[in-house]
Amino acid sequence: MTGHPHAFLRTLSGEVLSPPPIWFMRQAGRYLPEYRAVRKEAGSFLDLCYNPELACEVTMQPIRRYDLDAAILFADILLIPDALGLDVWFAQGEGPRLEPVFAPEVLDRLDPANIHDRLSPIYETVERVRSELVPEKALIGFAGAPWTVATYMIAGRGSKDPSALRAFAYEHEDAFNDLIDMLVTTTAAYLIRQVQAGANAVQIFDSWASGLPEPFFRRYCLEPVRRIAEMVKVVVDVPVIAFPRACGPLYEDVAAEPLFAGVSIDTGLPWAWAAKHLSPHGAVQGGLDPLLVVQGGEPMREAARGLLKAFAGKPFIFNLGHGFVPHTPPENVAELVSLIRDHKG
Repeated sequence: MTGHPHAFLRTLSGEVLSPPPIWFMRQAGRYLPEYRAVRKEAGSFLDLCYNPELACEVTMQPIRRYDLDAAILFADILLIPDALGLDVWFAQGEGPRLEPVFAPEVLDRLDPANIHDRLSPIYETVERVRSELVPEKALIGFAGAPWTVATYMIAGRGSKDPSALRAFAYEHEDAFNDLIDMLVTTTAAYLIRQVQAGANAVQIFDSWASGLPEPFFRRYCLEPVRRIAEMVKVVVDVPVIAFPRACGPLYEDVAAEPLFAGVSIDTGLPWAWAAKHLSPHGAVQGGLDPLLVVQGGEPMREAARGLLKAFAGKPFIFNLGHGFVPHTPPENVAELVSLIRDHKG
C-alpha cells in the first residue's frame, strides 16, 4: 500500500500528512467499466444498493484499481425516504423519482419504526466491505442531510431551484419541522448502525445547501446536521464530516462546529479562503473540479498541484468538489492519484 497507514483517520484527527490521503466522491460509478458490468447484472439501481454482495463489490472496485486511502459505502441518500415508506425509483436517464410529499397529511404515512428492517442489507454491505478492506484503509459511511433529503421528498425529484421548497417550508412550517425532526432521528440511527457494522467515519451530504438565506441555512441545514452528529457521538465515537455544498462563507460556521472533524468543500469555494478560514477548525477535504479530471493532462495536473499547495501544512484530504461524472477516463484518475502520491510538500 502506498501513502500513510490510517492516513484518512489521522488527518481527521488533525494530523498534517504529506502526501495527503486520497479518496473521491463517486469513486465507484459509471466511469468504471467494472462498475457498469455489475450494474447491468444487478438490474435496477435500488436493487444494486440493496444487494450486499454486489454493493460490496462496487465499493471495493476503486480501492483495488487505485489503492485509495478510504472506501465509501455504495448506497444512496434516498434510502431513508424509501425505508420510511415513500415510493422511490430511478428513471433511466432522469435520476431519482419519489412519491412527493406535497400535502402535510402524507407525512402521517411515514413510519420510522421499522427502518432498520428495510436497511439491513446496507449494514451487511458495510460488514462485507470492512472485512475485505485492509485495516489501514478507512470505510466511510454516509447519509443525506435532512434538508437535502426533504427537498427530494417534497419535489418528488431533484430540484436546482430551492425557492419552491423554501415556500413549502414557510407555508407548512409545523409539518416541515416534523419532517426534519423525523429525518434527524432516522438518519442518526442509520449512521449509528453503519458505524456499528464497521464504518470508521461518516459523511453527511447536504447537496442542496446553496442559495439559502442565512437564518434558513442555520435552522434547516447546520442545526439538523449538528443534531445528527451529536446523536451519533452519544453512541459511537466516530469522526463526522459535513458537506454543505456551495454554502459560501457559511462554511466557516460549519467548520467551527466542534462536533465535525472536517468539512468537504465544493468546486466554487476559493482554496486560499478555505485554508485561512476553515483549516484552523479541523480537516478540509475536496475542492478539485471533477471536470478537470475529464480533461486530464496539464490542466488537471496544474489544478491538483495548486490545491496541494493551498493546503500545505494543514490537515487536508485530497478529493473532488463534487463526484466523478460518467465520462471520466479512468486513466486520468490513475494519473491524478500517482501525482498526489508522489507529491512532496
